[in-house]
Amino acid sequence: MALFGNKKKYSTIIVKKREVPNGLWTKCPSCEEIVYKEEIAENLQVCTKCGHHFSLPRQDRINLLSDKRSFSEWAKNISSVDTLGFTGKLSYVDKLEANKKKTNWDDAITVGGCTLEGRKIGLGVMDFSFLGASMGSVVGERVTYLIERCTAERRPVVLSCASGGARMYEGLLSLMQMAKTSAALARHAEAGLPYIPILTHPTMAGVMASFATLGDVIVAEPEALIGFAGPRVIKETIQQDLPEGFQRAEFLQEHGLIDMVVPRNALRERIVLLLEYLSADVSV
Repeated sequence: MALFGNKKKYSTIIVKKREVPNGLWTKCPSCEEIVYKEEIAENLQVCTKCGHHFSLPRQDRINLLSDKRSFSEWAKNISSVDTLGFTGKLSYVDKLEANKKKTNWDDAITVGGCTLEGRKIGLGVMDFSFLGASMGSVVGERVTYLIERCTAERRPVVLSCASGGARMYEGLLSLMQMAKTSAALARHAEAGLPYIPILTHPTMAGVMASFATLGDVIVAEPEALIGFAGPRVIKETIQQDLPEGFQRAEFLQEHGLIDMVVPRNALRERIVLLLEYLSADVSV
């Protein structure tokens, strides 16, 4: 009973937890380190610990591959039409509106003219955050417009690719873009003008099978997933384990599909160098 009778007075100390704003940190999926988001942003969305390449926002990609204030958007007035009257959980029209609000862009690609270290080029940038950068009629038409205008103006074309494939909401119309863009590139090549695609993570299906891999030099970012069907589908189809690194940029470079894998912080300099080589006999 003496044990319970011995009561001591204890003072209570309240420690206030420091408020830390949400969204300042992120976990790198490669090295699993917790990294400061602003630090990554200053490093072109590349992890400062291991070099993992996060997705680079569309405007940042445009800024990376063009001289300051030189980019002028083309074909902005082309917009999607719900030809099939597609409906699911959401209609195609609702899907487009939701993605416009989410990204503040009107479709999955932006194209235009600019200069890069003083050289006039045509530039296209695909954005995976808009409906998985799926290739519908607008994407195909803007890519074709970019190529054909650059052919007429004798400009090289640089196109940053990212896509999950054809846009299912447009059915056969989306698949037709493969032939249309490829034909435009054939005419561009016949004119002796350079085309450099940059394959980012991921570049898949119809985009990979058409304009993404028809370049004079095919460049890819590190660890980018590149292929037609995904690894899981291929494994289930052939009932075999796939080689380590299958469909990653480095694996494809080793096997001859990709010409070079270039880290993002060296990308601008490398593209400039390639354009100098490829445009040696081209009037710009």
